[in-house]
Amino acid sequence: MIRLPPYIPLPRCRHGLRSLRGKLTLANVALLALGIVVTTAVSLMGMRHYLLDQVDAELDQTRKSLSSARLSMREIDSLSTLAFIRDRLVPATEQSPKPDSVFAWVDGKGRAVSLGGFEPTDTQKAFADAVGDPGALARAGEPHDVTVRGDAYRATAARLTDGTYVLLATSTEGLHKGIAKALRLDLTVGTLLLALLAVLTMIGVSRRMRPLEDMVETSSAIAEGDLTRRVPSSHHPTQEVEQLRIALNSMLQQVESAYRTRERSAAQLRRFVGDASHELRTPLAAIRGYLQLYDKGMLTDPVERRRAWDRMNAEVDRMGRLVDELLTLARLDQRPELRFRNIDLSRLVRDAAEDLRAQQPERPVTVGADGTLLVHADESGLRQVLGNLVGNVRTHTPVDVPVRLGVEREDGVVRLCVADEGPGLDEEDAARIFDRFFRTGGGAGSGLGMAIVQGVVTAHGGEVAVRTAPGRGLAVTVTLPVR
Repeated sequence: MIRLPPYIPLPRCRHGLRSLRGKLTLANVALLALGIVVTTAVSLMGMRHYLLDQVDAELDQTRKSLSSARLSMREIDSLSTLAFIRDRLVPATEQSPKPDSVFAWVDGKGRAVSLGGFEPTDTQKAFADAVGDPGALARAGEPHDVTVRGDAYRATAARLTDGTYVLLATSTEGLHKGIAKALRLDLTVGTLLLALLAVLTMIGVSRRMRPLEDMVETSSAIAEGDLTRRVPSSHHPTQEVEQLRIALNSMLQQVESAYRTRERSAAQLRRFVGDASHELRTPLAAIRGYLQLYDKGMLTDPVERRRAWDRMNAEVDRMGRLVDELLTLARLDQRPELRFRNIDLSRLVRDAAEDLRAQQPERPVTVGADGTLLVHADESGLRQVLGNLVGNVRTHTPVDVPVRLGVEREDGVVRLCVADEGPGLDEEDAARIFDRFFRTGGGAGSGLGMAIVQGVVTAHGGEVAVRTAPGRGLAVTVTLPVR
């Protein structure tokens, strides 16, 4: 079970206005609202300007017609065309509550006067009062806005030859009501569009934010101890989110590998310390026992004292070799800088074979290392590799068991093989042969020889392979790259 530091729960993903999806939704709605407001304002202003231009054009045409006729009030009154003018210009009487157009004659002071025996109506009087100065309106040329009895009009004036004025006005109430209706319609449609956009944005953002929520869930699961969790791929990923998912999964893979490596190293260190303590305890206990016998005066016989002295020296030598091997492994774990140079690997193999013949003359030794085979490696490291492999053969096999040492170059690599025809190892022991302090059947040795072989070969960038079976001997193959 993987043990991680105390887990601090990650904050839950909130879907309020302060969340990312809420801010994105508000931003989209605000932008659309601004666009609707600007579009509505521009369209309504354009429509109002266009309609007012039409009203002003009609008023201006009528004013120009009256001005070009150069008539006086008396001439207009006496002309037979009065009825025509009245039909065209004079609005309906007071029965029309809100006439579309208003027509009035006023004197130079702006007072409404009668025409053709008809007294000015209240609307005409109110129109004349709203205009005030008819001369200024006539000189302006362009129609102006006036309010007659609470209604909006566009008004203009034409000056007659006798100094009187004709006031003309057209109601704009219908125009303003139409614009108000268009504004309400735009606001209603805009509100519906904003609501629809908010809903669609929330749905779209929720779908796009799903990979981020998966990342939060994966991080929470990993923080709780499940280092195998990874961020799943979404159905419709965006490029940026997919890149983030791949990068995060790669990082998680590295974190898991580093954590498991640390756990494995810590377990190996604990086992290594325990095994080292056990190996050192045996010779220390023997030395302490002999020292206690000597201290109590129990070693009176010179032969016994010599025997005890030899045994303590042997145990001291054993501890010295063990400490040296432990130091070698410690340096290999720190990945030291090896002294690489060109060396003749065939010569090293022949030297190892000669050493074995000198130590065990009766053992059949076959050497396959003729000529010269140069490799770029650390000479002391390779000598130690050969010494440990030959030492294993010498220690764990009978003296009459044949052994073969060979070296060859093939496919850009150099292969060094030390094979014997001894009892071999079963599958379980072969799997642990490179473990530190591992000894088959409690045999002799410290159990660090093969671990040192693997460490030295790994430092050279090579590999070590073992081929064995019960009753078929043991063959160790060292593969080194050719630099």
